[in-house]
Amino acid sequence: MGKIGTTELLIVLAIVLVIFGPKALPKLGRSLGKTLGGFKKGLKEDDDEDNDDEEVVVVKKKKKTAAKAEADEEEEDA
Repeated sequence: MGKIGTTELLIVLAIVLVIFGPKALPKLGRSLGKTLGGFKKGLKEDDDEDNDDEEVVVVKKKKKTAAKAEADEEEEDA
């Protein structure tokens, strides 16, 4: 029930063609494509920012571990 078949797709395309006309259809397709492209780009940038945040946390943990190891060595030397 949830799948769109060829017949339904052709009916929707015919209705869109009647409403917008054949001249406006390429403009509508372009704007829809740009919108979807921008949406996908935004999702990808959001994922990249999440990965950057994770990398910062890892670097901070490594610095804390290194600082703790240095402090332990200094205590042993003293």
